[in-house]
Amino acid sequence: MSYPVEKSDEEWQAVLSKEQFRVLRKQGTEAPYTGKYDKHMPSEGVYTCAGCDAPLYKASHKFKSGCGWPAYFDNIPGAVTRHTDSTLGMQRTEIVCSNCGGHLGHVFKGEGYPTPTDERHCVNSVSMKFSPEDKIVDKAQAQPAGTQTAEGSQPTESKV
Repeated sequence: MSYPVEKSDEEWQAVLSKEQFRVLRKQGTEAPYTGKYDKHMPSEGVYTCAGCDAPLYKASHKFKSGCGWPAYFDNIPGAVTRHTDSTLGMQRTEIVCSNCGGHLGHVFKGEGYPTPTDERHCVNSVSMKFSPEDKIVDKAQAQPAGTQTAEGSQPTESKV
């Protein structure tokens, strides 16, 4: 799949830490309860992709799941793309940044959390950065300038 931001492994390694590269570009997972955003519960702000700065989640999407990784019940519209992940002998739904394809984590449904979507986006802290300012007003602002697709449309979330 192609994304608006495309870089070689060498280019990604030049701008990401070793751990960010391992998780974002090689589909790694950080150890549970070690990420800086696991227990981070701001009342406002936005989490952006550590690879390309695209807005991913609002602080208001975050909830306490106790799983050891930051958990969100929803994402900013169009910011996250879903793929089927059949690694590790199971079928899961991988979530990636719609702007650069960076691996964020996985989404799980039907776990019974009292959230509006009954989904848990289990995201690696190292895949994100946080800004206390929430500048996302509508979907048109969800993508950074110059990241529209070739047809001029915004990336859309694929359903599994």
